[in-house]
Amino acid sequence: MPNFITNPMPVSQVLHSQSKQNVAPGEAQVSFAKQLKSAVERVNEAQVLSDQKTKALAHGKIDDLHDVMITSQKASITLKTAIEMQSKVIDAYKEVMRMQI
Repeated sequence: MPNFITNPMPVSQVLHSQSKQNVAPGEAQVSFAKQLKSAVERVNEAQVLSDQKTKALAHGKIDDLHDVMITSQKASITLKTAIEMQSKVIDAYKEVMRMQI
């Protein structure tokens, strides 16, 4: 079973490690796009796995209800987290757009 919840690096370490590097805007954009794509793929994998296990339970192919419910909750939490992150990013973008130069 894939591990969807990983140990994230603390924000202070991310900021500190990025401050040492001179990253071109294009490279930063590519890196961000890769990270975003990876995160969306992990959310999708969690949803697909939950759907597969639920269908298998309904068809009688598996009988471990606990595993199905845990997988379903992981998928739900992963999706809710992604939605919250999307909301925060949109709010930050709107705030930046409101700034006067």
